[in-house]
Amino acid sequence: MTDYQSFRISSALCLALLAGAGLGLSGCANPFASFDLRGGVLYKPEIVQGNFVSSEQRKALKLGMPRAQVKDILGTPLMASVFHADRWDYVFTIRRQGVAAQSFKLSVQFKGDALAEIDSDDLPSENEFVQRLVGEKRAVQAPLLQASEEDLRKYPAGTPDKSAEALPLTPLPSTYPPLEPAVR
Repeated sequence: MTDYQSFRISSALCLALLAGAGLGLSGCANPFASFDLRGGVLYKPEIVQGNFVSSEQRKALKLGMPRAQVKDILGTPLMASVFHADRWDYVFTIRRQGVAAQSFKLSVQFKGDALAEIDSDDLPSENEFVQRLVGEKRAVQAPLLQASEEDLRKYPAGTPDKSAEALPLTPLPSTYPPLEPAVR
């Protein structure tokens, strides 16, 4: 075999391996999506990431509050930087199929132990948040499940199913073992 032929075979092998790796990694783009055999996306789950902060929680914050009280109202911050110890960030995103992703942000800054500044987007109320999760879904029409007369003639009426009769019925036990070990 000549050098040219061996180079041609090895380059073809490398190309095939790269193409296979590319196809294998293409499924990693969205690990939550399910695909059908024709390549279309069947289902993408709804994802809410981060700490949800409602407008009611935002209204409960008052300047001068101690950190512990802010943490009681908002929860643990999503981001608390070592370099910005006096700043807490709360971010959450809603991703839904067929709807653009929605992001919301709230930042609080402290001076010492007291709340000094509040900066936030226009946050949804708890009811609005639930409506964003529940509402705006497209209705999917289920196929009509109806057998034609021709389909019904394939199965004569009154023919018992033999497979159900073949299974022996075993009686259920009258007592069960305890779920917890006996106390000694």
